[in-house]
Amino acid sequence: MSSAATSSQAPVDGQTRIHPTAVVDPAAQIDLGVEIGPFAVVGPEVRIGAGSRIGPHVVLDGRVTLGRGNRIFPGACIGAEPQDLKYNGAPTEVVIGDDNSIRECVTINRATHDGEQTRIGNGNLLMAYSHLGHNCHLGDRIVIANGVAVAGHVVIGDRAVIGGVLGIHQFVHIGTMAMLGGMSRIDRDVPPFAIVEGHPGRLRGLNRIGIKRSGLAALDDGAQAKQLQEVWAQLYRGDAVLAEALQRVRAWDLYPPAETLVSFLEASIGPGRRGPLPAQRP
Repeated sequence: MSSAATSSQAPVDGQTRIHPTAVVDPAAQIDLGVEIGPFAVVGPEVRIGAGSRIGPHVVLDGRVTLGRGNRIFPGACIGAEPQDLKYNGAPTEVVIGDDNSIRECVTINRATHDGEQTRIGNGNLLMAYSHLGHNCHLGDRIVIANGVAVAGHVVIGDRAVIGGVLGIHQFVHIGTMAMLGGMSRIDRDVPPFAIVEGHPGRLRGLNRIGIKRSGLAALDDGAQAKQLQEVWAQLYRGDAVLAEALQRVRAWDLYPPAETLVSFLEASIGPGRRGPLPAQRP
């Protein structure tokens, strides 16, 4: 439903609760069951899905769409203008899915050019003081730890884990289930299922624990995980350069996880991408 709440109103109904000190524009769309805490600011182009909780001093500015069941913790700022000198005032967006936890003082900027979005999927955890730049696209069930700086146009795949106090260069792609060690420098693409650590960041191997926890290791009596390890060895432990190794494994009958890895790397070495991080040799 649309809310006509202002900073002086009591809750809109028995379920939706807006603190008297919150400033909520009458044009904002607030669904049932939403809680908005003290001194929060909600702009006129904001939509908040049912059951979401907006903490004290949160700012939702510009075109922001929040799905259902999101928790926005104190001091977060979502939808502010991008930190991009090319921005000319276009009515860009931030679109966030369902059941995300966005912790204290997280900042998420809207996109740069007309018709573009900064997008976040479902079930993600963005820990305190992390920053998500303009035009970033996040999948589902991602964990971004405290103090992470994600530059513009970064793409992060499902179930990736990003360690604390690290930086991700603009236009970098992070593959599904990748794990990035804290305080690393991420200036090139990170393949799916990989572990990265270091300054500069280097591939250390497969995320074996994450693969096991995901249930992937049990599929087809372990054949899918075994093939993924074999493909990784061909790509990063053999003598061939990456492009040649990709041609070799492309001839194999690949299970979905190995196909995901190979397709990601083929795209990463193609035009318009930054290329993958190199591996740390034994």
